[in-house]
Amino acid sequence: MTGEFETIERLRRLLPGPPAGETWIGDDAAVVVAPIGAMLLAADVVVAGVHADLSFCGLDDLGWKALSVNVSDIAAMGGTPTHALVAVAGPPDTDLEALYRGIAEAVDFYGCPVVGGDLSTADQLVVSITVLGDAGSRPPVLRAGALPGDTIFVTGPLGSSAAGLAALQAGRADDVPELARAHRRPVARVKEGCCARRAGATAMVDISDGLAADLRHLADASGVGLAIDHVPTADGATVQQALGGGEDYELAFTATNPGHVAASFAEAGLRQPIPIGRCTSDPTERAFGEGDLPHAGWQHEWAL
Repeated sequence: MTGEFETIERLRRLLPGPPAGETWIGDDAAVVVAPIGAMLLAADVVVAGVHADLSFCGLDDLGWKALSVNVSDIAAMGGTPTHALVAVAGPPDTDLEALYRGIAEAVDFYGCPVVGGDLSTADQLVVSITVLGDAGSRPPVLRAGALPGDTIFVTGPLGSSAAGLAALQAGRADDVPELARAHRRPVARVKEGCCARRAGATAMVDISDGLAADLRHLADASGVGLAIDHVPTADGATVQQALGGGEDYELAFTATNPGHVAASFAEAGLRQPIPIGRCTSDPTERAFGEGDLPHAGWQHEWAL
């Protein structure tokens, strides 16, 4: 066994160090340069056995996912992640270096350094991350703000993560490696969120709980109805997985000028977002084709 402080030092060496004028891991609190505009804050918890089955995913995958899900929340506001705080509690025999390798890979991918956190022992492995983000000079995009007549977009096909999990559970991951990777290593759409914001997105949400659930969150917050024409489904996934599987971490957003959205994404060199329907003036409407948008998606249950 290795003591807490030596372990922290070993983990610190896996991560990049601070620039001049900032203090990161090793002090009582981190010192960072604050954004000029609005600061975004997001916090999420990833629990082994709840958010990731370690019989199918490595600890490095869990570390990657823990940072990515928080970065995705920043992306959903049209912001850029700047710093992260990582708190880990788990059994003493947890391979923390493997966990932090995944975190370090995500840090490098998103350009979001870990500046501090905490470490503790516990019966269950829990990774809690807080991410700070920069909203810049423009107001961030909220879930509230969609208007009747706005076009609803998603940034990519859906259902990959749920289909990947099903393949992993069935022992078919080698047959569909892209789907398995989508579940193990989801990618937050930071560039797409910033582009949607510049293109005049009126409301936005990341697709973490499933498209049907997250569109309801957006519509409820905005006081609009939904008329969904179709759902873009990833190769190898089902419509049901796309609607309710969750953990895709694509973005759903609304905009008044679809032509401006298309031009902005083209200018940025990004994959074109996919229009899937429109917002309506009836705040009770939740239409999907000729029927109703199903109640599908993930939520934790609490005994309150």
